[in-house]
Amino acid sequence: MEKVISEAEELPKAIVRRVVKDKLSDCSPNYDINVHKEALLAFSESARIFIHYLSATANDVCKESKRQTMNAEDVFKALEEIEFSEFVKPLKASLAEFRKKNAGKKAGSAKEKEVKKKRKVEESSVKNGGKSKQKKRNKNEEKEEEEEEEEESESSSKKGGKSKQKKSDKNEEEEEEEVEEEEKEEEEEEEEEEEKEEEEEEEEENEDDSNGSE
Repeated sequence: MEKVISEAEELPKAIVRRVVKDKLSDCSPNYDINVHKEALLAFSESARIFIHYLSATANDVCKESKRQTMNAEDVFKALEEIEFSEFVKPLKASLAEFRKKNAGKKAGSAKEKEVKKKRKVEESSVKNGGKSKQKKRNKNEEKEEEEEEEEESESSSKKGGKSKQKKSDKNEEEEEEEVEEEEKEEEEEEEEEEEKEEEEEEEEENEDDSNGSE
């Protein structure tokens, strides 16, 4: 009875095909060898079983060291125990190259993050500078508006003072005219009284003359 393999345990077919063809091209550079589908399946299954066997052995090595986290050294020791010690040297070289590339990527990523952070700080400072300039501009505009309002209020107060002065001058002129009219009326009344007195005196003289002639 065939054992059903779960999808989680299946190795990526494209990667298995590429690894197999690359190795075959190295072994036989003058020949173009095609790989049958069943052969690729056999390679994939063999690699899966080898990984299981190596993982179990490395797990035993890790437990013997009384650790809960498996590391690369556990895998190297496991390869020696299952008599694949010839894989240790190329595996260590590949691991060193991988670590070097990964370190370069981390350094590049850290540098990129630092550049982005610096750029954000610069952009933030530029925005804040723009905001401060805008605030300063708004403050200057407000100051100018206040000065204009003060000038307008002073101008209006001056105009109000002039209008008040004009009004007071006009009132004085009217009062003078009224006084002159009153004086004129008094003079006319005095003249009328004097004329009346003169008429009365003439009438009395006329009466006296008529009585004397009798």
